[in-house]
Amino acid sequence: MNEMLLQLGKNAKEAENALRTITTDKKNKVLTAVADHLVECTEQLLKANAEDVANGKKNNMPEGLIDRLLLTEERIQGMAEGLRQLVSLEDPIGEVTGMKKRPNGLLIGQKRVPLGVIGIIYEARPNVTADIFALCVKTGNACVLKGGSDARHSNEAIAALLHEALGAEGIDENTFTLLPAGHEAVGALLGAVGYVDVVIPRGGAGLIRFVRENARIPVIETGAG
Repeated sequence: MNEMLLQLGKNAKEAENALRTITTDKKNKVLTAVADHLVECTEQLLKANAEDVANGKKNNMPEGLIDRLLLTEERIQGMAEGLRQLVSLEDPIGEVTGMKKRPNGLLIGQKRVPLGVIGIIYEARPNVTADIFALCVKTGNACVLKGGSDARHSNEAIAALLHEALGAEGIDENTFTLLPAGHEAVGALLGAVGYVDVVIPRGGAGLIRFVRENARIPVIETGAG
C-alpha cells in the first residue's frame, strides 16, 4: 500500500478498537443522527448524484445501470428509513449462545463479537454506502469501502455527511472510510494484511471472482447480484 492508503488502514484499525466499547444506546443515537442528516441534506446529495448520472449517460451507460445509480428524494428517504429500522433491532454484540456445561462444571458458550475492520468492494449503488455504514456501526465494526467509480460523486457526498454526523456524536470519523477512486485502492484493500480483517465483495460474479482470487486477507463470499 502507498503511504496514504496505509495511514487510512491504521486509522480504521484504531477507530475499530474504540468502537468496540460504545454502548448500544450510543450506536443507536449515531444511526438516528445519520438518518436525520441524510434527509436534511437531500438537495446536496441530489446535486452530487446528478453529476454521476450525467457522466453515466455521456458514457452510454445502460438504462438499467443508470436507474441503479440514480438517487431521488424517495430513495434518500428509504436510506434513512433503513437506518432507523436498524435502531429498532436488538444489538447482536455480546449475545451469548449455545452455552453448555462440561462434566467438570465448566460453562462453555459462544459470544457474538465484532469482526474488526470490514472491507467492502461494491458497484455503483450509492445507497449501499449508507447501508454498509449502518450495519457495521450496529455490529461494532469499522468499515473501509471501495465503491464503483461511476458513483464517485454520490459516494463522496454521502461519506462527507456520515463523517459530519460521526463527529457531531463524538465518534472517530475513521469508523467509516471511503477509499479514493481508482484500481490502486482496490489492490491496497485486498492486500491490507494487519489492517483489514475481512473483505466482502458485493456485486456481480466477475467482481466476486476477482476478489476471491486476489485477496490476501479473508474473504466472505456472497451470492452474485
